[in-house]
Amino acid sequence: MPAAPPAAPDTTTDVVLVVDFGAQYAQLIARRVREARVYSEIVPSTMPVAEMLAKNPRAIILSGGPSSVYAEGAPSLDRALFEAGVPVFGMCYGFQLMATTLGGTVDDNGAREYGRTALAVSKAGSTLFEGTPTEQSVWMSHGDACSAAPEGFTVTASTDVVPVAAFENDEKKLYGVQYHPEVLHSTHGQQVLEHFLYRGAGIEPNWTTTNVVEEQIAAIRAQVGDKRAICGLSGGVDSAVAAALVQKAIGSQLTCVYVDHGLMRKGETEQVEKDFVAATGAKLKVVDAEKRFLDALAGVSDPEQKRKIIGREFIRVFEQAQLEILQEDGPEVAFLVQGTLYPDVVESGGGTGTANIKSHHNVGGLPDDIEFELVEPLRQLFKDEVRMVGQELGLPEEIVQRQPFPGPGLGIRIVGEVTKERLDLLREADAIAREELTRAGLDRDIWQCPVVLLADVRSVGVQGDGRTYGHPIVLRPVSSEDAMTADWSRLPYETLAKISTRITNEVADVNRVVLDVTSKPPGTIEWE
Repeated sequence: MPAAPPAAPDTTTDVVLVVDFGAQYAQLIARRVREARVYSEIVPSTMPVAEMLAKNPRAIILSGGPSSVYAEGAPSLDRALFEAGVPVFGMCYGFQLMATTLGGTVDDNGAREYGRTALAVSKAGSTLFEGTPTEQSVWMSHGDACSAAPEGFTVTASTDVVPVAAFENDEKKLYGVQYHPEVLHSTHGQQVLEHFLYRGAGIEPNWTTTNVVEEQIAAIRAQVGDKRAICGLSGGVDSAVAAALVQKAIGSQLTCVYVDHGLMRKGETEQVEKDFVAATGAKLKVVDAEKRFLDALAGVSDPEQKRKIIGREFIRVFEQAQLEILQEDGPEVAFLVQGTLYPDVVESGGGTGTANIKSHHNVGGLPDDIEFELVEPLRQLFKDEVRMVGQELGLPEEIVQRQPFPGPGLGIRIVGEVTKERLDLLREADAIAREELTRAGLDRDIWQCPVVLLADVRSVGVQGDGRTYGHPIVLRPVSSEDAMTADWSRLPYETLAKISTRITNEVADVNRVVLDVTSKPPGTIEWE
């Protein structure tokens, strides 16, 4: 499969590298940097320092991680990084690694801290802590602790049990904190991070969605040239914004293809045909492929196999569409546009050397013999950034603010075999849930609310005077900023009751509605 060139800034954009030491918050750090209007990229800790420096970063941030700096096989870092003149900010494990590499002392002295911790700032006017309280709440997660800072560093904060909870070296522009400033529980964490970026590293906050649009238009034109592209339009935010961006770049060279695979929610096909075309003026080809997909999915219950089948059939349908477009319009269609986002890349094992959490048909589920070169203009963006790009492009709120929906559609919201009957049942339940959430004014309060059919499970119920043996429906309302982490949404009981009552009354063969109250991690947002 041809490699997709990552979306990257042009040479005038300041780049901050986030070195991932296996932290659960590495992506969140990158987000926080971007919220400070500075472009960031995540790189694995295994990347040689020479390669990091070849990216000409304006600053480098070392993430936390689960290891002890003294553990066998723990991630390490070449001292040359700290001697290259590039400002560096270490967090948690990154802080301890900086300390030990430069001659400080980190040991297991029993000074364990987990969760909210009181931090005492001992030098209020320092680069990191200027303008913040001398007493502030931070989020700790460590076993080892730094007891002595490296030579040339000033200790600027401590806790009751950790003498060195932050240090700074303005001369060498090296800084570190024991805690996690990137999480909201650290009350002044974003301010401390911005102090590093603006004051420590001297970076101007000038990265905006306008930059993204301009840079990507130029990159798309350079990649596609005078050839043609097709875009898989699902009706979701990601594919719509990707298509609109490519449309702005290459105009009539793009044809959008909407594959009606029978796995969409109620009314979505009609919405795609009406709203997107009206907003962009793009050429749209609709392919009715429901039977093809259902035949391919017949008898399949394994979620990974379902994802790969859907991805494979998606591409096969596109290849057929390519032939038809070629016959109609010519010339050759060489590119496939996809709305791949950064969380998709990370969760599919790409970009940072992380494990594969799940395959996405727009990342890891594509067949090896794909004949298109991929164009993925949103590959380095988080969902909220994609929405801002959509607004910059003038897409209507109905598209930009739409809740996320997985590429494989309802096929991965049916736990068990996918059939036409089960899809119709789930479509009705999903439509009821969405309608009641909208009626309650909760659309913007939640990230999304997957509705899941436990097709291989039946439970006993009573409806009317008779005993029933129906399927359970699971409601999965979640709150999130970027889908990397999520918490279950505390919806009003009244709203939940209305949804449950309507589903059990109006959807045949469903006699039970249950609520998923699992955060991510340990669960994922989707069930499959």
